[in-house]
Amino acid sequence: MITYIDAIVKINPNAEVSIIDNNYNQIIWHNIEPINKEILDEKISELETAEANEKNEKETLKASAKAKLIAGEALTEEEANTIVL
Repeated sequence: MITYIDAIVKINPNAEVSIIDNNYNQIIWHNIEPINKEILDEKISELETAEANEKNEKETLKASAKAKLIAGEALTEEEANTIVL
């Protein structure tokens, strides 16, 4: 789960904030001006999409590697699983 802290740090790596329960209204901005909630929500959405894309890419690569191992070396699926998983 991507949080407001994750979004804030992506926008401003030097930001110092405190937050309760990932609630925008409970953010205490220590060394920066508050970042608009809509901007943070957009950044969260962007980070979630990037995270999902990365996960899908890894799964695709893993499936491809497994198929290549099975086809190229005549491994059983169980053997390939021990190497890839």
